[in-house]
Amino acid sequence: QETTPNVSSALHILFLLLSHSLISTMAHQNEFQIGLAGGEVTLNCPGIIAGSKLTQEKVTWKHYNTLLCYMNTQDTRIWKTFIGDRFDIKSPHKQLQVRNLKLTDAGIYTCKYGSHEVRTSLHIFNLNLSLDGHFLQNEAPELILMQNSSSPLPDLSITLFDSNNNRVTAEVQNKNRQKYIVNLKKLEAMDSGTWVCQVHSDSPLINENISFAVKVLGFQNPDLERKYAAVDSTVILSWHLNSQKIKWKEGFTGQLNWKQQEGANAHELLDFNATAQGELNETKKSSNFLFEIPEGKRESTIEVKLPKVHFNHSGQYQCQLKYQGRYAQNKIELVVMKVSANPAGPLSRGANITLTCQVSGLLPPSAYLHWERVNGTEMDKKNSKQQEVKLDVNVSAAGLWSCHLIEDSDRKISLHYLVEEAPVWINYVIIGASIGGSLLAFALGCLCIISGISWQRRRQRAKRMAQARQHLLENRTCQMGKNCFQERS
Repeated sequence: QETTPNVSSALHILFLLLSHSLISTMAHQNEFQIGLAGGEVTLNCPGIIAGSKLTQEKVTWKHYNTLLCYMNTQDTRIWKTFIGDRFDIKSPHKQLQVRNLKLTDAGIYTCKYGSHEVRTSLHIFNLNLSLDGHFLQNEAPELILMQNSSSPLPDLSITLFDSNNNRVTAEVQNKNRQKYIVNLKKLEAMDSGTWVCQVHSDSPLINENISFAVKVLGFQNPDLERKYAAVDSTVILSWHLNSQKIKWKEGFTGQLNWKQQEGANAHELLDFNATAQGELNETKKSSNFLFEIPEGKRESTIEVKLPKVHFNHSGQYQCQLKYQGRYAQNKIELVVMKVSANPAGPLSRGANITLTCQVSGLLPPSAYLHWERVNGTEMDKKNSKQQEVKLDVNVSAAGLWSCHLIEDSDRKISLHYLVEEAPVWINYVIIGASIGGSLLAFALGCLCIISGISWQRRRQRAKRMAQARQHLLENRTCQMGKNCFQERS
């Protein structure tokens, strides 16, 4: 019965010793926290439990030796004093909240209440992306990561992940441990989104994921799109921008140009501007080129319509974006195909015609032209050579002939030409005309021969008469000479 008070006393003494040891440990407790420039951080003041007597103590927060704020509770009144408007004490745990962090905010923060003191080392990272995170397609951004701390700066390992959570290969330049410069690859329109910069250090142990936004204004078209069209058909060329998809809030301008071939002069077809609300306003510039701006097209789309495409409408159509003096562009190459016959018209019996299939520009190595007769044989098929833009085929039989443009085993476009057989009466007319022509030619030949013989005979007669006159003149001269001799003698 006498041992019970002794046990209680011993337990009470042990509790006091443990409490004193805990308080002593807390008085010298050190914390480590990380903050990001531009954001906010909450520094804990461990040991203050809601409802305990410690919440009644005066609390002060210092950055090194500079007093930031203090809080004093008297009865039901709470007094707070702050240096600047970026600091605040959050009840009931007396945490320090720092807003709009700067690199210079790094360092030692001290929380003091009563005889207790807690020190927190704040490590600050500052991440900056070139061009304020707004890029055009094919631009290569630069990322700068800076750090500041009260301790010696650690050697950081930096890993980047794009918006699709794919690891990005980047070149890291470590000029010094305070500043890291990371050069990224050229961006594509699909790279827009939230990226992550993963920062790691072994001492002190840091595993921090810093998120940042990347916006890439560009085209959702392929880099170089090739479009095939038949002559006299209707063609619509479209460029799909991603400005609405990525919620691009900045205005930009652009224009659409056309040139028939590489190196030729470019002709401006239209220009446009986009407002901060994403509305596109287009203005037609060319009056010599027959095209239309379709109504009711999709938003964030530049579109032109060629209602009846000509063979010389082929070439490169280039849409160009302009933002803050920088450019991004995308091309659509229009290739027009036509077929013709020489001679044109029905095919007479025994005659041949030449069918020609022609495209307006060079074809890729995997594309070729192919002639074939519908329901024909293998003898009625012919392929062009690699990158040949014109293919002829000789036809001696009537029927439907088709020319296909084939790329990677896929028929891109087909044109048909119907070779009609001439009616029988036309054949008779042709035969009669041929016979009549032959007879006429024979008659003309005979006439020419007869005329030639008559002309030859007249010439010979005239020659003989001239010889006779010459002979007669010589005889007369000789006779006159004899008479003169006799008279003199």
